[in-house]
Amino acid sequence: MPRAQVEEPFKINHKISARDVRLVGDNVEQGIYPIEQARRMAQEQNLDLVEISPTATPPVCRVIDYSKFKYEQKKKTRELKAKQTKVVIKEIRFGPNTDDHDFAFKLKHAQEFLKEGAKIKAYVHFVGRSIVFKERGEILLLKFAQALEDLGKVEQLPKLEGKRMFLYLAPKVIAPPKKVAPKEADKAKPADKAKAADKVAPKEKEAVTAEANPADEAAE
Repeated sequence: MPRAQVEEPFKINHKISARDVRLVGDNVEQGIYPIEQARRMAQEQNLDLVEISPTATPPVCRVIDYSKFKYEQKKKTRELKAKQTKVVIKEIRFGPNTDDHDFAFKLKHAQEFLKEGAKIKAYVHFVGRSIVFKERGEILLLKFAQALEDLGKVEQLPKLEGKRMFLYLAPKVIAPPKKVAPKEADKAKPADKAKAADKVAPKEKEAVTAEANPADEAAE
């Protein structure tokens, strides 16, 4: 079975149907040209005439190496995809009668998830007639959100959907610690500190001499 041809994202050369085109780029004199003249200009440079803006009037074209152009476009697309961070959502399930031990266990996991940058979808699942305790489920989820307020921010408050009440949390962006400005005394240059020491030194010498004099008098 013959392989289906992949449609090119851009019209090139003889596939361009417009009568006139606007040429742009550094390797041509920019302006509006009849399509045949624009094709000849591309052929003279052993390049392709590529329609980059078909909806313009007239369509905008460039004289470029189409293979290289496609490669660069694919490269840009890959780079954009690589920069897009995948959002990870972790689910945490509670019951309306979740005890303290189970709550603490799930809270610990939630803290780890938020530190890793994941979002959290916490919910209380009501089975059978336990739906009558929906207020209890709401209190439980609000308590859960409050316990995580240092690491996560609430994206959606508790909301009942069918037999489940959902709460959505997203990780907080922690700001870097502020730099503490050095004290004025610490800013003093070593040379200034040396001068200060020299000013103190003569006084210390005088004190030593004064202490030595009484001993000399006694010896006499």
